[in-house]
Amino acid sequence: MSTLDKHQNALIEHSMAVGALKFGSFVLKSGRTSPYFFNAGLLASGAVLDAVGSAYAATIAAALHAEPALPPFDVIFGPAYKAISLAACAALLLHREHALAVGYAYDRKEAKDHGEGGVMVGAPVRGKRVLVLDDVATAGTAIRGSIDKVRAEGGEVVGAVLMLDRQEVGREGGRSMLQEVEGLLGGKGSVVTILKMEHLMSWLEQHGRTEELARMQEYWKQYGAKDTE
Repeated sequence: MSTLDKHQNALIEHSMAVGALKFGSFVLKSGRTSPYFFNAGLLASGAVLDAVGSAYAATIAAALHAEPALPPFDVIFGPAYKAISLAACAALLLHREHALAVGYAYDRKEAKDHGEGGVMVGAPVRGKRVLVLDDVATAGTAIRGSIDKVRAEGGEVVGAVLMLDRQEVGREGGRSMLQEVEGLLGGKGSVVTILKMEHLMSWLEQHGRTEELARMQEYWKQYGAKDTE
């Protein structure tokens, strides 16, 4: 089982306290019946956003100095709607806790036809190196859409950061979703995550929640991507 750091523990516990992370039986968009569900829309209090922003910032800062390293970037892009507040918090905590000054941007669901117009809000992405931020990734459909949007606006997507990687086989079937997205972005190190399914299983094991752990392990045997490292 994986070892959890203080940010991962805090994120799991805050998420469970507000009902954002639940264990049980949930039907996903894919049609699979999952033993857990994560709803980032419920991460909506100051205390929770502080924990979330700190976790994003610490993960990004560490990844910039890892091997292989996350490439340097200028702007964090958080797709509407759930990731807008997460991108803002990540940019704030990167500045406050890691002395890293970056902008943040997000998209509109519909293009604005008056005022400044367009579909993008916040820091300009044209000609900038952009880090895409998102909450939960299963098949990677949303993050691929974000990459396309940023590129269409003239930005260079250099990486992605996720709150939770479900570690399930990706759209192409043979590889994990993260490996597929890394392929789009130029290779290993370009996608980082705060939590993975294995971290949730470790937390359950450490807290003696054996029935929930058993269901997670069974789901992992059926759908887990075994090549995620």
